Amino acid sequence: MKTATRLVLFLCGWLAATQMSLGTTSGWTADYNRLLGKYATTSGVKYGAWKKNAADLKALQKVVDAIAQEKIAGMGQKDQLAFYVNAYNAWILQEALKKYPTESVKDLFFTFFTGKRIKVAGEQTSFNSLEKETIHGKFNDPRIHFALNCASQSCPPLNPEAFSGDKLDAQFERLARDFVNSEKGVKLSSDRKTVELSMIFDWYRNDFNGGVLKFINQRRSEPIPPNAKISYQDYDWALNEAR
Repeated sequence: MKTATRLVLFLCGWLAATQMSLGTTSGWTADYNRLLGKYATTSGVKYGAWKKNAADLKALQKVVDAIAQEKIAGMGQKDQLAFYVNAYNAWILQEALKKYPTESVKDLFFTFFTGKRIKVAGEQTSFNSLEKETIHGKFNDPRIHFALNCASQSCPPLNPEAFSGDKLDAQFERLARDFVNSEKGVKLSSDRKTVELSMIFDWYRNDFNGGVLKFINQRRSEPIPPNAKISYQDYDWALNEAR
């Protein structure tokens, strides 16, 4: 009887874990992946076309509704991180589309980012709290900065697929490499004497263990010389609409 009881408990636990895994990879993430593949491009998001498609607006609403009720207990660390980054980006899209047409999601006092306007895993929160307290507060990976998208031109491009725990390292590394090899991330002068970095590297410089230049040069095809004069690009808060 004891062996049978243990077997039943094992099977129940296995089924629960399997259902949880399926829920995070083939439920709302399947719809989210379809929407990203349709509207996210290397030059921005096709907000205009998305706004005109009532079915896809409804589909995104279902995605964020599912994110609001998601159960994260039992998820591994990478699965949790993937979930939270997906949550941030999906809610940004939802709120940006609500404001569209607009020149920028940013308002005078940054209330778009600081107001508790979103719900994630049962918790009412803000974009600012989700990013700084939950994502960066719980997970120590500077590459997160290139995975989060704030619906602005200077932000790293929105990843055209949902993040998943089993692919997270590869996804983060690709995004980091793409960003530091783009002019949006690094503008190196032709004589290699001056360089303009994204403001992200100034705002979050303490997140890059070993220093910003080390992080960048480990991923740059053309490393920044150690004696180059560094300055920072102005941050463009204009909506990241595809052009």
